[in-house]
Amino acid sequence: MSYIEFLRQYVGHAPILTAGAVLIVLNDKKEMLLQLRSDYNMWGLPGGSMELGETFEETAKRELKEETGLIAENLKSLDVLSGKETFRTYPNGDELYDITALFEVTKYSGNLKPDEVETKELKWFKLDELPEMNAMSVIYWNKVKHLYIK
Repeated sequence: MSYIEFLRQYVGHAPILTAGAVLIVLNDKKEMLLQLRSDYNMWGLPGGSMELGETFEETAKRELKEETGLIAENLKSLDVLSGKETFRTYPNGDELYDITALFEVTKYSGNLKPDEVETKELKWFKLDELPEMNAMSVIYWNKVKHLYIK
């Protein structure tokens, strides 16, 4: 049972404060990896919530491996987001404010493989041809896209 599942037993759908990591994964063609997320049924950035005792870096590496099958060989810290802009309500009614560390990954190993739980499909997209993404992924991308698109 994850830490958030544990908390939800006590607070139900009420807002909670969480921490997590999100990744901008780029291949050598400068394409970005997106996942078709099962929670929103929309494209989004890989990432997820921190477990007790983890660092942001450990969370980023674990979530990338779980959701995509890739092992991050490098992590570059891009930004940390918090506050009102990170509030979200999941389709099941769970509400949260997140403290999110945003990382870039350009070196990785492993084979792309959706976990088929949180990830329905994985696909590389050109930075100027991104599909419609879930609201939080749009917020994360808008914070850093100036680093990639001039």
